[in-house]
Amino acid sequence: MKTDTILAQAGARRDPSTGAISMPIHTSAAFQHPALGQSTGFDYSRTANPTRLALEETLAKLEGGAKACAFASGLAALDAALSFFSSGDRLVVTEDLYGGTFRLLERFGRQKGLDFIYVDTSDNKAVLQALDQPDVKGLLVESPSNPFLKVADLKSLGAACKERALLFIVDNTFLTPFLCRPLDFGADLTVYSATKYLGGHNDLIAGLVVAKNAELGERLAFVQNAVGAILGPFESWLLLRSLKTLAIRLKRHGENALVVANFLRRHKGVKKLYYPGLESDPGHKTLSAQAQGFGAVISLEVESRARVESILSGVKVFMFAESLGGPESLVTFPLLQTHADLDEAAKARLGLTDRLLRLSIGLEDADDLIGDLEVVLS
Repeated sequence: MKTDTILAQAGARRDPSTGAISMPIHTSAAFQHPALGQSTGFDYSRTANPTRLALEETLAKLEGGAKACAFASGLAALDAALSFFSSGDRLVVTEDLYGGTFRLLERFGRQKGLDFIYVDTSDNKAVLQALDQPDVKGLLVESPSNPFLKVADLKSLGAACKERALLFIVDNTFLTPFLCRPLDFGADLTVYSATKYLGGHNDLIAGLVVAKNAELGERLAFVQNAVGAILGPFESWLLLRSLKTLAIRLKRHGENALVVANFLRRHKGVKKLYYPGLESDPGHKTLSAQAQGFGAVISLEVESRARVESILSGVKVFMFAESLGGPESLVTFPLLQTHADLDEAAKARLGLTDRLLRLSIGLEDADDLIGDLEVVLS
């Protein structure tokens, strides 16, 4: 089936006893056994739950993977992926990534004996040099990156990891499997903060990991059960409901983002603009070759901190909040919000200044979004 069909029927045909079109919410913690040594396939909801399983099987099918596991948050999902590594292992990691990921790596990854080499993963030469350093066991790429929206060449990096027998993990939160399927380009695990576009309504917290093959899937399911940071049945149902409209939502998100980006690139109040949907963006060609769209996150730099403050206090349609991917357009100040945990040296190296804003373009009328930005930028 085509992707749109898989999404529209997410969770359907899962309850033959009643014929329910909407997957029921199974809130039971335990399940009765038919007899000694027999099971319905469900014993205890930490291990498996019918509602969560419907979600996981839908995502595995959508992504083209063997197994998906749903977690309580995107960071819990990423932490599960990191459990594939052992003390002494090194990972090459996208240098400008979500601040919560940086915190997880630096505060807890290093505590477990892992080491991280941060590089610009849109620079293939820099990545290959890093991959050949001693004790490197994996590559973690966020693409497009956050907040500078740099695009990694997944096919080239996937081939490099395969050649070196390295685990390749891609955080595909900004694009979702509707726009890009990293497993098709050599990734072993794909990670999502499903809170964002997959959930799409700013009403749930969730994470997902999809494994390319059955062996990785079994290891992932073991971690999910052993650690227990699972997604509950109600949130699983909410996410299934959200998937049904993912295709039409992302199309509208992308259309709005391109209109807003074209407005911003011509505005004299914008000093730098980052959006791979523009042909002038360095990542445009690469992303065009590996995705069906460019997402709806835009970053921009204005002339001063004072201008940032006036924008944040002056917007009427956009809302000042630090998430993304919902129907409401949001504006975020990465320096003090999403990336506050980066040390000062890292912020300076990346160019994460007090003049940078990140926009999550929602589903409103594009003219209203442009009108709001016109007022606060002028």
